[in-house]
Amino acid sequence: MSDQTILAHISALIDEEHKLRSAGAPQDGAPRLKQLEVELDQCWDLLRQRRAKREFGEDPETATPRDPGTVEGYIG
Repeated sequence: MSDQTILAHISALIDEEHKLRSAGAPQDGAPRLKQLEVELDQCWDLLRQRRAKREFGEDPETATPRDPGTVEGYIG
């Protein structure tokens, strides 16, 4: 998976999130919004891992997505 692929996926997730929010996201949309937020956090984390590995001479392909509990537990 390339950085461009991850960025394209992030863009698609953001578009979906914006559509849900602009539609007023009724109660049945709330679980999907939460799922989108978690998936976006995972994608951004994976992209940061890849960039860090590249910066330090490691293979960015060895970066792996972290589980939702990990990325949601980060302190801002």
